[in-house]
Amino acid sequence: MSVSVNTLVNAEISRPGRYLGNELGAAHKPWDGASVRWVLTYPEVYEVGASNLGHIILYSILNAQPRQLCDRAYLPAPDLAAKLKATQTPLFAVESQRSLADFDILGFSLSYELGATNILEMLSLSGIPLTWQERDQARAFAPEAGAWPLIFAGGQTATSNPEPYADFFDFVALGDGEELLPEIALVMEEGKAAGLSHEALLLDLAQVPGVYVPRFYDMADDGSVHPNRPDVPARVLRRVATPIPAYAMGLVPYVETVHDRLTVEIRRGCTRGCRFCQPGMLTRPARDVEPEAVIDAIETGMRKTGYDEFSLLSLSCSDYLALPAVGVEVKNRLKDENISLSLPSQRVDRFDENIANIIGGTRLTGLTFAPEAGTQRMRDIINKGLTNEELLRGIKTAHEQGWGRVKLYFMIGLPGETDTDVLGIAETVRWLRQACTQSGRRPLAFNITISNFTPKPHTPFQWHSVSTEEFRRKQRLLREEFRVLRWAKVNFTDVRISAMEDFVGRGDRRLAAVVRRAWELGAGMDSWWENLENAFKAWTQAIDEADLTWKYRKVDQGEWNVMDTDVTDVGVDCPSLDAPLPWDHLDTGIDKAWLKDDLLRALEAATVPDCSFEGCSHCGVCGPDFGHNVVVPPPPIPAFLGHSQPSSERVQRLRVTLGKLGSMALLGHLDMVRLFDRALRRAGLPIAFTGGFHPGPRLSPANALPLGATSSGEVVDFELMRAIAPADFLQRLAAQLPPEIPLYDIVEVPLDEPSATKLLDQAEYYLHMSLEDVSAASPAWEDWIESVLALDEVPWEKTTKSGKIQLINLRERLHELAVVSPEHPLPVGLEYPKDSHGVWLRAVGHCRNDGNLLRPEHVVSMVEKVANQPLALQHVHRSRLIFL
Repeated sequence: MSVSVNTLVNAEISRPGRYLGNELGAAHKPWDGASVRWVLTYPEVYEVGASNLGHIILYSILNAQPRQLCDRAYLPAPDLAAKLKATQTPLFAVESQRSLADFDILGFSLSYELGATNILEMLSLSGIPLTWQERDQARAFAPEAGAWPLIFAGGQTATSNPEPYADFFDFVALGDGEELLPEIALVMEEGKAAGLSHEALLLDLAQVPGVYVPRFYDMADDGSVHPNRPDVPARVLRRVATPIPAYAMGLVPYVETVHDRLTVEIRRGCTRGCRFCQPGMLTRPARDVEPEAVIDAIETGMRKTGYDEFSLLSLSCSDYLALPAVGVEVKNRLKDENISLSLPSQRVDRFDENIANIIGGTRLTGLTFAPEAGTQRMRDIINKGLTNEELLRGIKTAHEQGWGRVKLYFMIGLPGETDTDVLGIAETVRWLRQACTQSGRRPLAFNITISNFTPKPHTPFQWHSVSTEEFRRKQRLLREEFRVLRWAKVNFTDVRISAMEDFVGRGDRRLAAVVRRAWELGAGMDSWWENLENAFKAWTQAIDEADLTWKYRKVDQGEWNVMDTDVTDVGVDCPSLDAPLPWDHLDTGIDKAWLKDDLLRALEAATVPDCSFEGCSHCGVCGPDFGHNVVVPPPPIPAFLGHSQPSSERVQRLRVTLGKLGSMALLGHLDMVRLFDRALRRAGLPIAFTGGFHPGPRLSPANALPLGATSSGEVVDFELMRAIAPADFLQRLAAQLPPEIPLYDIVEVPLDEPSATKLLDQAEYYLHMSLEDVSAASPAWEDWIESVLALDEVPWEKTTKSGKIQLINLRERLHELAVVSPEHPLPVGLEYPKDSHGVWLRAVGHCRNDGNLLRPEHVVSMVEKVANQPLALQHVHRSRLIFL
């Protein structure tokens, strides 16, 4: 039987704060005021999904539309998923906590090939049939049950080749969504108002450029896809939109996320023409954002969000020519605010002192370059556009600017690769270390990631085949070569993951049954990382059951190598480059003939220049449908004002008493500290910082509150680098905190006095307790409390951090214990139990940060000992901290 979401999202599950939907910036629009209700879903755990810039931008854009409501949902962690299944409670959207089936339209981001199993898991948890055929059948046989939401997918994998997943979606959104989703919203609104049938609504959607409705297309025997009715386009256009930096500041999660920072897009699209790179082909043309718009978005965003780090996003940040000027200007403006900048993998040939300045400073963020191949010949084949001299110059610059370790990405299995090229990876890394040696400096170290090349649709290498057996052999070669290079830490991508990505990513509609069966056998997201062996077995069993083992063996053993074949005279052992492909009906703007010609250039190791900065490569993108490259010329680089060290001078200490109520009780201690840090930044309060390599704000909670407990008596010390009137501090801080964290009092404390953490001695708790067995006799709470107080000793076994068992006496840690009578006023937010089996107890006990403390569960144990029956602790409220 279904239960309420509030019952399931509690302190018993891991990180319950990720399911609350109460982040700063979350939109809570009235349900009844919306004509169309969306859920945008990222099929990963919250920490990943809430970090995704595209997910947040589209969420913000939809909520900005009149009469549109957009909520969010994420893949629940295994513990919550198990609870949902056990109670038959449907998966919910985080803000409204409504079942996903209650919405009109449900969108999934499909960003990598194996992510579809997560989508099926979420649909199953929602009680929604998995395929559009099943949903249509349910509508036909049970119209009184109401319509299922329209299910769609977007994202890179959906745009690249949606065919393996076509059965699961009513439609697919191809390309950029900033303009496409509002157009879909308008069609949905008009269709609902007109009372259109399900099929008529989908037919209207199919007329929107960028919307692909799989049911209106059939697969031929050769795998190609064609319309099955005349009123839909033969080829579906990919949509292109201009980046909007202002939407970067959409949400500030209270729970720590994977990318816990402000992210601002500076350039969309890449025209480098790397022949292996699908994003580079699927995002053309390149579009720069105006420098002033980027600077304003960062400066405004940092002040509105309170983040202490920002990242500039692009497929190749270094190709944004304004990067040095923008970066230096932002660093100058935020010089004294302890802000750091991180960049994704960037072009090593453009890395110079200016870029080093903007990502350096108090905290050196990680530095990542992607040479991709270990020899110049291979870099020319893949059109990397990087020489050995440029590679060395960039790495040398990094070492000279203070980096002691650099991360490098390489690939193996590229077309035309020989063992010399493979071993060239280790030789290149060895050469770089030797060439960067400086007197008096520690030698440079490297983190190396070596991935397995998987051919992708819409790239010149889409016709190439790889061999997992060859991957294993080449990995063995490199492991042996790197074994003696102790200063290089090397990670290899598992070949089984690469094989599955390749098999699914270039598949056709026959793979829908494989994806579904793999999910049924347990190949979910968590399985890949926690139990990869079982996940791989699930996929291989699903392939066997679908009678597609022969097709997979071509991936396993290697079907053919374009570099070993005369593609101008294709024989029976080589698929024709003119043969239909399952994704030919998708118009990405890149001419298939150009991809074929570029493959021929790769055979000759001929490079193609970057058309953003040199002549047109005639790939076919530029025109009225997709626009043209927009390259902003670099503005002058301002004088760099230098890196600043945040002030550690302390001139004032303020002690604040505050509450932690409602849903905030489900936020962990470290997340609360992070919340205060960001609130201080948004309020512009002059917090002092610690010293060292990782300066942190000088704020110190007196004691960590147990997860799930509320409080009206928490105490936090704040140390400031400039004096401020306490009342002003309290007012400004309160304005930046959620209502469920009320501020009650503030006092100024001399700096030479001990901190609240050191002075803390005792804590007062209110504990709502009840009988586990409600059919038992009426509880004798007063008698039990008297019996506890009469005890001299209550032994308790405590396990120390070293694993030793230590015996302690709980009774000596208990100072007061009493039943709270109805006449006694309860702290704010608490209510007296409505049944005779429940009671509030007031307990006062040790609460010292040296480990000598009385926990609420200790009190329960003592009362259970005298009651001789199990008791349930329903709620914990800390009302007061008592200091020496």
